[in-house]
Amino acid sequence: MNPLAELLLVLVVLGMAVKLLLLNFWRAVLFLSPGSVRLRPETDAERMQLPPELAPLAGQLQALGFMPLGCHVEKPRFQKGTASYDFAHPGEHTFATLHFSPQGEPRVYLLTPLAPEGFVLTADYKRPGFEVPGRYRSGGFPGVPPERLLQAHRMRLQGLKPLEDFTWAERLRSGQAWYRGLGQREIRRQNLQGVLWTVVALAIVAGLFLGSERPV
Repeated sequence: MNPLAELLLVLVVLGMAVKLLLLNFWRAVLFLSPGSVRLRPETDAERMQLPPELAPLAGQLQALGFMPLGCHVEKPRFQKGTASYDFAHPGEHTFATLHFSPQGEPRVYLLTPLAPEGFVLTADYKRPGFEVPGRYRSGGFPGVPPERLLQAHRMRLQGLKPLEDFTWAERLRSGQAWYRGLGQREIRRQNLQGVLWTVVALAIVAGLFLGSERPV
């Protein structure tokens, strides 16, 4: 092959490999270390400003008795972080969190910490069902409005003992505990593809450099 054409081919392939790494390396890190995600408080309830796209869901939550707590950011390593807007309904023993999907779609999930340890998590988007008897229940009901989501969440809490503290401090503590404990299996399942693409990208880079080492 013409040396110039060969160099161009190498540069194109290297560029593709670098792009794969940029898109997936953070997912590989998250797969290996789910507990590295940090929850950082941003604003309290009084200063929390909801994006207009989340206002309809927030209105429905407040009509059900949920009260705003504040906004926090969930930040994996090598990522900017995702803003989450928290609400609580102590009477229902439930937190609600609004956020955007990676595609920019409004989402809500309900979270109840259990005593002495555990969670029930119910989302209005597709989420693989997962259960650890007596300690953890997670699942999704795509497209369900908050009222029906709360009904489903209430049913999934049956037979379990929720915590009694539904302050914002507890919401932040619970979220961090989820990443460091019972949520790790789900995180790894969601980010396995990122690991595979990272390995592919590194193999491409290694192949390019090893292939360029020709005997003199």
